[in-house]
Amino acid sequence: MSIIQAEHIMQNDPGHARAAHEARYARGSAYMHGTYCPVDEAAIPLLDLGFRHGDATYDVVSASKGYLFRLQDHLERFERSCAGFRLRNPHSVEETSAILTRLVQLAGTREAYIFWCVTRGFRKEGGDHNDPASYMNRFYAYVVPYRYIASDEMRTRGIDLLVSQQFIRIPPKAVDPRVKNFHWLDMQQSLFEAHDKGRDFSVLCDSEGYLTECPGANIFLIKDGVVYTPHNGCLEGITRQTAIELAREAGLPVHVERVHVSQLLDADEAFITSTAGGLMPVNSVDGRLLGGVAGPGQLATRLHNLYWQKRWDGWLGTPVEFG
Repeated sequence: MSIIQAEHIMQNDPGHARAAHEARYARGSAYMHGTYCPVDEAAIPLLDLGFRHGDATYDVVSASKGYLFRLQDHLERFERSCAGFRLRNPHSVEETSAILTRLVQLAGTREAYIFWCVTRGFRKEGGDHNDPASYMNRFYAYVVPYRYIASDEMRTRGIDLLVSQQFIRIPPKAVDPRVKNFHWLDMQQSLFEAHDKGRDFSVLCDSEGYLTECPGANIFLIKDGVVYTPHNGCLEGITRQTAIELAREAGLPVHVERVHVSQLLDADEAFITSTAGGLMPVNSVDGRLLGGVAGPGQLATRLHNLYWQKRWDGWLGTPVEFG
């Protein structure tokens, strides 16, 4: 079984073609301060604490073939994230859904990367800086053509992964990883470390050598036909949950538990998951070919293909109507 060339299909198949849109939305659409605009015209004020302090939460949903994937799950997680950081979304769940849908329609992007966030915003005049109620939280959103963490070429040969030796993941008692946040310097620095060592991507552990997550992605390994993924120190990703469901549908036992880095190094197969890429097979970890064979493993390939086939059939999708 070979890896479905999802990127090629999404860029070339007529069923995935971009819908008609105004030229000013060629690079994407955005929403800020109650107004829709081209993405290149969108901006966040310098004094917004989301910019100054990274004091914000966000979420990302993707669209393929005109279907927003697991939109309701993303909206519900976003509301939990707002509560986790004591932020208030100025828009209801229904209003948020309508804004995101309208952005997709304006950009004509059947294949879309859809981002939205709520920032702390600005403190009201005379407000107590220690009181969350003193701040006017702000909502921003944008839509651009779909982005890939790993290209067709990378997924076909498998990602070469580095276990970061220089950095550990921010501990959950410092910043709760279940709340999507902008505290990315540990992850970003680990990506630079991976680049310096000729690897495609990185994964971070906690202070005791247990796996947490990759930058913007969850990690899975397969050993003797059993799937393992960390249960702590990571975002409870929507694509992660999708992979768990697909694995169980395929008859594979799934263990969501504490996973040591040594288990990854000894794995038969591995893959990472993200909204920006789906299920992405791993070729090697720290230069060690998983299972002793180059390229994606059979089970990871099977799950990768199943993910895209089901999505393109409309599974768990919310269709967008284009004019």
